[in-house]
Amino acid sequence: MASERRLTQFRNCRLMREHQLIRDDLWVRDGKIIDPEKVFFDEKRQAHVQIDCNGAILAPGFIDLQINGGYGVDFSYDIATVEQGVAKVSKGLLTHGVTSYCPTLVTSPSDTYHTVLPKISKKPGGHHGATILGCHVEGPFINSSKKGAHPQDCIKEFDEGFKTLLDMYGSLDNICIVTLAPEKEGASEVIRELSNRGITVSVGHSMANLSDGEIAVQHGAKLITHLFNAMLPFHHRDPGLVGLLTTDNIPANKLVYFGIISDGVHTHPAALRIAYKTHPEGLILVTDAISAMGLTDGRHRIGQMDIEVRRGRAYVANTDTLCGSIAPMDECIRFFKKASNCSIEYALEAASLHPAKCIGIENQKGTLKYGADADFVILDDSLNVLSTWIAGECVYENTSVSSELKSKYQTNNIV
Repeated sequence: MASERRLTQFRNCRLMREHQLIRDDLWVRDGKIIDPEKVFFDEKRQAHVQIDCNGAILAPGFIDLQINGGYGVDFSYDIATVEQGVAKVSKGLLTHGVTSYCPTLVTSPSDTYHTVLPKISKKPGGHHGATILGCHVEGPFINSSKKGAHPQDCIKEFDEGFKTLLDMYGSLDNICIVTLAPEKEGASEVIRELSNRGITVSVGHSMANLSDGEIAVQHGAKLITHLFNAMLPFHHRDPGLVGLLTTDNIPANKLVYFGIISDGVHTHPAALRIAYKTHPEGLILVTDAISAMGLTDGRHRIGQMDIEVRRGRAYVANTDTLCGSIAPMDECIRFFKKASNCSIEYALEAASLHPAKCIGIENQKGTLKYGADADFVILDDSLNVLSTWIAGECVYENTSVSSELKSKYQTNNIV
């Protein structure tokens, strides 16, 4: 019966609601955020458990739409141990407040996609790790001139249109996002078909001009992969894909989103400020993290290529080509807030509500509104993660904080 289901009240919180931090309580039952008024007036019930958050920030769990791996795992390379690798990363992300993510595969041989994609199925989160929303396949339909750390010999054209893409991946069932270069012949047809199937299309690793980008958006593309990186630099006569942030040549109801890496390496603080002030509604913080996240300097892998981390920066081995970040999401949020001088509320929404809206799950995730999944993170004023919660259950608690913060919760079993 409904009256017997456990009701948990998080009190003395600063909740992220309606783009601001408000003093209020959060009520959770059956893994969902509920309206307490219905409990009070219809059911006449009190909470079974009360948790005093002692004034901490309670915000929606973070969502990372682009992450290649971490903790020694690379999703595109460790194909013999895919399930174990995904499980390891999913668990590790909880320590950084990430409750949902898209495992990302870089440009790879077709055999890799056929082997790996069926083994990374969409999966709800919990104590075992963050929710898997579906894979982000970044390539192989990209521009060789902006390949970055993607292997040249694996880059492909749309020789037979959408059929080429289907043959390459084998199945679209576990795919959430596809990054492609919109200037490729046949790209518009592919973008339209992917969009019609509910898959988010992102433009990136591209030499596209602004017109190419606008045509892509008109056909259904809605995201730009790591803005400023692996694309033509802004030019006043043709701003390229960067120009999509202010274009007026797409339907008014089409909001263009863009991922941006705020790790202090990939994007200069001034560029972060430009992007934020130009198109704040579309900004999404992504880590683009690689296998070296959480590890020390040394040799690692990204897909088919060797990489090396030197002084906290990841490069294609024996080059000075950047190839992904080693910064976790909470660190990116803190760096972005400092660099942009944005509000705490905005920085948190850029890592939660904005990515949720981009892939169409804003009613379930990235929000604390009634009826949404009870996936959230509790933080201190410096935006350090104190604990991570999925479906209303604590899946990570920071045990390295001070003794004062260790006693931050006072749990009272009312019933």
